[in-house]
Amino acid sequence: MCKLHADRVPIWESNPGPWCCRHRCARGGGRVHDGSSLSAPPAPSLALSLCLSHTQFLSLLPAQLFEKMSCTYTYLLADVATKEAIVIDPVRETADRDVRLVRELGLKLLYAANTHVHADHVTGTGQIKRQLVGCRSVISKASGANADVHIKEGDTVKFGRFNLEVRATPGHTDGCVTYVLHDQSMAFTGDALLIRGCGRTDFQQGSSETLYHSIHSKIFTLPDDCLLYPAHDYTGQTVTTVEEEKRLNLRLCKPVKEFIAIMNNLNLPYPHQIDQALPANMVCGLQEIPGDQY
Repeated sequence: MCKLHADRVPIWESNPGPWCCRHRCARGGGRVHDGSSLSAPPAPSLALSLCLSHTQFLSLLPAQLFEKMSCTYTYLLADVATKEAIVIDPVRETADRDVRLVRELGLKLLYAANTHVHADHVTGTGQIKRQLVGCRSVISKASGANADVHIKEGDTVKFGRFNLEVRATPGHTDGCVTYVLHDQSMAFTGDALLIRGCGRTDFQQGSSETLYHSIHSKIFTLPDDCLLYPAHDYTGQTVTTVEEEKRLNLRLCKPVKEFIAIMNNLNLPYPHQIDQALPANMVCGLQEIPGDQY
């Protein structure tokens, strides 16, 4: 196990100790859910890409899944005892994969949640709801998007014995939220905070100053060893920590005026799926299917 996470244990009961997904540094290697493999761990067949605290080892089932086109991470969290689960930031192109995994594991998916209205892909929330009866869509009220459940700062989303605290983290969009596990051991930051970066602020209600204060007041106030899981990564990294980003994020360790100057000069092209994604994501990706409900 890597030294940085010596206090954490891998998910596999059958192979305790040698594998730390955080840095893919173990003797057994690791596997990601885009179909590619690094030397696969010996057991079980499902490789999970999150490290867990010791107290959660036997009760929280987390999976990190990947969509290649938009480099989006989707997260599946489940209570092993009750089988209740939530999926965060699903993508339409991989919705069938997510549904298949839920069924294979015998889970009851309560919620398909989004961290915000994405501009670079169409959400898979609607497709998942069509296939899994009882699953409800979740998004922040500030996003203005349709959903079964609208959330806001301070709300909690419960699945089994676990719950996610909702922290409003606007700036990339008005409706961005970060989902924080109740013990603050991990958080799902959407596009607000990326690994060594952050979401762009040049469209979709973006505000560099707002984003800076959101991250510093709502994410950087979490424990230093809290694991942070973003909605995207373009360099192959899977997870970071609060301490790492406070120290190594070259945008966010600057004063706010310098941060704003950096963000104003990124000169990024618009996401190539934006014209399709934005209107679709306002209705859970189902605007093309007559008769479907969000």
